[in-house]
Amino acid sequence: MGNLKKHSKVDTFGAMNSPQKNTGAFVTLISVFFFWGFVAASNDILIPVFKKALQLSQFKSQLISFAFYVAYTVGSILYFAISSIRGKDILHSLGYRNGLALGLSISAVGTLLFIPAANTGSFELLISGLFIVGLGFSLQQIAANPLAINMGNPSEGNMRLSLAGGINNVGTTIGPVLVAFAIFGSASNSGTTLNLEAVKIPYLILGAAFLLAAVVFKFSSVPDRVETDSSSTNVSIIETLGLPQVYLGMIAIFVYVGVEVATASNLPEFMKQKLHTQEHEIAPFVSLFWASLMIGRWTSAAGAFHLNAAAKQKLSLLLPFAAFSIFALVNFIAGYDIAQFYPYLFIVILLATADTISDGQPARQLFIYSILGIAALLTGIFANGIISVYAFISVGLFCSTLWPCIFTLSIAGLGNKTNTASSLLIMMIMGGGVISLLQGGLANDQWLGIQHSYWIGVICFAYLAFFALRAGSILSQRGVVVGQSESAGH
Repeated sequence: MGNLKKHSKVDTFGAMNSPQKNTGAFVTLISVFFFWGFVAASNDILIPVFKKALQLSQFKSQLISFAFYVAYTVGSILYFAISSIRGKDILHSLGYRNGLALGLSISAVGTLLFIPAANTGSFELLISGLFIVGLGFSLQQIAANPLAINMGNPSEGNMRLSLAGGINNVGTTIGPVLVAFAIFGSASNSGTTLNLEAVKIPYLILGAAFLLAAVVFKFSSVPDRVETDSSSTNVSIIETLGLPQVYLGMIAIFVYVGVEVATASNLPEFMKQKLHTQEHEIAPFVSLFWASLMIGRWTSAAGAFHLNAAAKQKLSLLLPFAAFSIFALVNFIAGYDIAQFYPYLFIVILLATADTISDGQPARQLFIYSILGIAALLTGIFANGIISVYAFISVGLFCSTLWPCIFTLSIAGLGNKTNTASSLLIMMIMGGGVISLLQGGLANDQWLGIQHSYWIGVICFAYLAFFALRAGSILSQRGVVVGQSESAGH
């Protein structure tokens, strides 16, 4: 989130904070990354549940993703507008602890709407609740990312963000399973039925967790100030937008989040139509999609350890299987048949090979993973049955490290424009809502149908491959060298 540096006061991060205190504060901080992942992935369970209960079209059901992800952009715009009107950055006024507590409280208010939404079967209240949850998350994102980077040695900031991303993926992996369990009961019970009112239970518990976390942050040792380089203030947004690597990067973030979210959120409908999968059987497949991001990020994270080349190579082969084991354990406890997912490990091996070839170089990794993403989607479009399902799920593997790759290429060498460019990139998270809604519309049988609606993802990956080549060329011409990228969550 910019060129941030240490501060010497007691309430800011700096030398006066002991390593033990920093560790405890960081553990507290990364809890919000878990919340982001839990809610984002759980939306993919809500989509088929409300679609069936309220007899929604596939297009309208995608408003669940749209409302949640567009809230990030609306929240960012409000943040800019209020800061501009007041003439002072909101977080600089509130403090980062209060900012995180406020964001969590806003999200907690959103979860309260799940009570009337579930009781009355109101789709409008549901998406309103998710929108408010997303608004709170946007403020948390603005505060948490720079804090994670600066709570320690700045040169190791990416590693801390990688760890935070790993916690995010734990949330994405278990969220769908827990929400499905709350709605349907045990997966081993073949007589499970859809209980719409049960939707409110996990979200009320989550809302209580938000409030508890808000209180913890309020009185925690998490740094309350992070100073930016004074030269980074008052940078023109128009001037920053005029830079090719920035506006091309904004489009890249938009389509990357778009293909990631749209692939997962339309998967339940694909499985229902083509494999006749029931709603209560969907959860482990959605969980595997989001676990795939964890698998990919853990694979790439092997390069963050201070080990020799041989040890790093062994670790890069071990970590993806360790991540898969977490997915398997969670779903085994929930009562699902894990054996059916073992063939997916062959695709994990393909990912590990691609990671080795990319050598952690952002442009190269972005290009290779985009080509593999296209291949996965084409396989899903033209194959049948479980092969198509695994192909679509593997998109999660190839999306896993694209956020840090795109981010690195978009802000490298920007100097005092870094903060402004970073904020503009985060605003484009709305692509997750827009593209999933677009694919939901194309999934109508009068247009492309559910299987061929995934062509929208092929177009997204094609642009990302183009961006990898173009951004690499731009940076090369400017003499900017970018090194190994680290995986983080958005």
